[in-house]
Amino acid sequence: MRVTHGGVLAGIGNTPLIDISDLTPPGSARLLIKLEYANPTGSMKDRMARAAIEGAEASGHLVPGGTVVEYTGGTTGISLAFVCAAKGYGIEIVFSDAFSDEKRRTMEAFGARITDVKSDGKKITEALIKEMIRTAAEISDRPKHWWCDQLNNHDAISGYVPLGEEIWSQTGGDVTAFVQAVGTAHSIHGVTEALWAHNPHIEITAVEPEESAVLSGGPSGSHKIEGIGIGFVPPLWHPEMVNRIERVSTAAAKDMARQLARQQGVFAGTSTGANVVAALRVAQRLGSSATVVTIACDSGLRYLSTDVFRGNEVGA
Repeated sequence: MRVTHGGVLAGIGNTPLIDISDLTPPGSARLLIKLEYANPTGSMKDRMARAAIEGAEASGHLVPGGTVVEYTGGTTGISLAFVCAAKGYGIEIVFSDAFSDEKRRTMEAFGARITDVKSDGKKITEALIKEMIRTAAEISDRPKHWWCDQLNNHDAISGYVPLGEEIWSQTGGDVTAFVQAVGTAHSIHGVTEALWAHNPHIEITAVEPEESAVLSGGPSGSHKIEGIGIGFVPPLWHPEMVNRIERVSTAAAKDMARQLARQQGVFAGTSTGANVVAALRVAQRLGSSATVVTIACDSGLRYLSTDVFRGNEVGA
C-alpha cells in the first residue's frame, strides 16, 4: 500500500481527468473534465487555500496562533477552514443565506466561526458581495487576524498553476481549448499561465452568468450560480489572458448539473454545469480534431438542499 506523507494537505491535487465526449453532438471536439471534487474537501478551492495561507505564513502576515478571516460563498471558506484545521489556525468566515446550508455546516464542522450578511431573497448580487467584503475587513482589524481577501490575493493564483500543469501532463499536451467559470478569476488565470507556458495558442474561454455578464460588458444583475459571477469585474481579472467569454444562464447551468449526474455520474454543482454548457459550445465550434478541457469545480453534495437536486427538480 502506498502512503502519502505530509499530512492531509498532501492530498491536494493530482485529480482525475475523464472523457465525457458522449455528451457532445457528432463532429464535436473531444471533451474532458477535471474532477476537482476529488480534492480533500471536494473542491478545487483547496489548491488556492493552501497557497494563500502558506504565502501569508512566508510573508509573516499570518503568525502562530493567528486567525484567518474571509468573505465567501462557502467553497473558499470550506477550503480555508480545512487548511486552518490542519495547520492550527482559527478562522472567521463572513457568509450569507444566499448560499447553500451544506456549505455553512461544513465550515462549522472544520471549526469556523460564521458572521452572516442577509441577502435579498437569496440572490447573489454586487451589493451582497460588497457588504460581505466590508464586514470581513472590519473583523480583520482584530489583533492577530489576517484577512485572506481572496479577490486581491496574488498567492491564490499560484495555487492553480499546478492544476494547469496536471492538465497538460494528463492530456500529453493535446489541449486545444480550456473553459472555466470566473469568480475571483484566479483559477482561469493560474491554469492559463501554466498552459500558455507550453503552448500560447491554446484557446481560453471564460464563463459567466448570463444574468450578470459584467465581463462581457453587460449590466450587473442577480443569479443563482454559486461560486461565480460576483456582479463586478474582479480586481485581478486580466482580459488579455482570455480569448473568449461565454454567457450561461442559471437555468441552463442547473439543468446541466442534473444531466451530468444522471448521464455521466459526475456529481457536481451549478458552476460545473455552466462550465460544461460553455464547453459544449466550444467543442461544437472547434470540431472533431480538437480537445476541450473544463473543470468540475466542486461536489454536488454541497447543493442537496437547493433546488438543483431537490425533489422533483431532478426530473425537470
